[in-house]
Amino acid sequence: MSGAEGRPEGSDLLRLRREKLDGLRARGIDPFGGRYPVTHWARALTGGLAGATDDELKAVGAVSVAGRVVSMRHHGKTCFAHLMDQTGRLQLYARADALGDDYAPFTDLDVGDFIGVTGEMFRTRTGEITVAVKAFTFLSKSLRPLPEKWHGLKDVETRYRQRYVDLVVNPETREIFALRSRLVHALRAFLDARGFVEVETPMMQPIPGGAIARPFRTHHNALDMELFLRIAPELYLKRLVVGGFDRVYEINRNFRNEGVDTQHNPEFTMLEFYQAYADYGDLMELTEAMFTELAQTLKGGVTLTWGEHTIDLTPPWRRLPFFTGLSEALGLTVTPDTGVEALVPAARARGIEHHGGPAWRLWKDVFETLVEPTLVPPTFVIDFPIELSPLAKTKRSDPALVDRFELFIANREIANAYSELNDPIDQLGRFREQAALLARGDDEAHWLDLDYVRALEYGMPPAAGEGIGIDRLTMLFTDQSSIREVILFPHLRPERDLELGIDEGAS
Repeated sequence: MSGAEGRPEGSDLLRLRREKLDGLRARGIDPFGGRYPVTHWARALTGGLAGATDDELKAVGAVSVAGRVVSMRHHGKTCFAHLMDQTGRLQLYARADALGDDYAPFTDLDVGDFIGVTGEMFRTRTGEITVAVKAFTFLSKSLRPLPEKWHGLKDVETRYRQRYVDLVVNPETREIFALRSRLVHALRAFLDARGFVEVETPMMQPIPGGAIARPFRTHHNALDMELFLRIAPELYLKRLVVGGFDRVYEINRNFRNEGVDTQHNPEFTMLEFYQAYADYGDLMELTEAMFTELAQTLKGGVTLTWGEHTIDLTPPWRRLPFFTGLSEALGLTVTPDTGVEALVPAARARGIEHHGGPAWRLWKDVFETLVEPTLVPPTFVIDFPIELSPLAKTKRSDPALVDRFELFIANREIANAYSELNDPIDQLGRFREQAALLARGDDEAHWLDLDYVRALEYGMPPAAGEGIGIDRLTMLFTDQSSIREVILFPHLRPERDLELGIDEGAS
């Protein structure tokens, strides 16, 4: 059966490619070959030679390139193709009189096949840098056709499930992840230049801690013990501060057994760092410097585009006290002493119901619902209530608050930081309060970590720490509204009735 334009449909295309696979083997060609000596990459040739004269192109001599065939255009005894490698695309030009008996096999290539090509550089009449093919080697057969050039891979869920195809056919997807890589490299360079030491801490922990979140559970058979995928590296990094690492950081995965949406994925990447002899004010200044340097490095300036907004990262950024934000949102003065009964009518008038429990739960709901969506320019939300910050140092001027900030840009929380609580007696008391919540069924409450308290008893210097979500930071720098666009393989519901294009018993 053929499509409306005379093209074979799905099963026929798969069958034709299997027949070509058999034909390669019949001619003694390994359809899934091996090593190929690459001498040049596409971008180095197209970019590095963009201004070269014909004589300079000729002087380059023979080049060997390899990659995936992504287009083919036949013109009788000549054929144009494009080869794609990790760096970009490069045009190929094949002629029957130059390839001889190898010309027909070249024209029989399918889009998606991998080949290696040797040839010389020249410029076409349209000005495109091109390789004149002198010889080619078959490297790997593509048994499944790529999406058509003009229709591409548009279905969002298919793009996430089949990221390998998305990366091939959508160059904007490749650029997102190339920028993400450069972003992580720039973060490391920024911290390394300031004397921070990169470390790795356990990702399986006997006691989950460092955040208010529900953990994933697992079991170690040899030790016969329950373990948890970490929700944060915080308590281990602060143990290192106790041990003498005054500036320390880690970039790695966290795991939280929670919902999935455009802002959340069960596993995500965090940068977390700690600086001794500093407080949260120092980290605000450091964060401003970090983000402006990132913007200069990645974008060449300090402004970013987010949807219809232009976001200016020029310091200093706005400081918004937590209770000031609540008061402005509800239209009444809210302090740590404001009772629930005074808040419920104002919250209900704005569509927020309170289903019982302490006042801090309502504070949190109101802030997330009414305040956070307004925070488009860079904003440090500061001075949180102690109930929302069990690991932060109490403000000297007000024991109901802590020295903490959350950074919001483009309506999203990007970073969370505070002056660290280093009083073991205070920390133990807060842990016990959290343990009581856990015992009453709050599966996001902190666990009691007595070893961490013991570490504090040995003495931890005054310090400040910060966590920055790499995924959300990448969303900001690439103007993406969904976290799945910046995670190579986001978590999805299981795929049903997966069909392969080959027989399960085929060798």
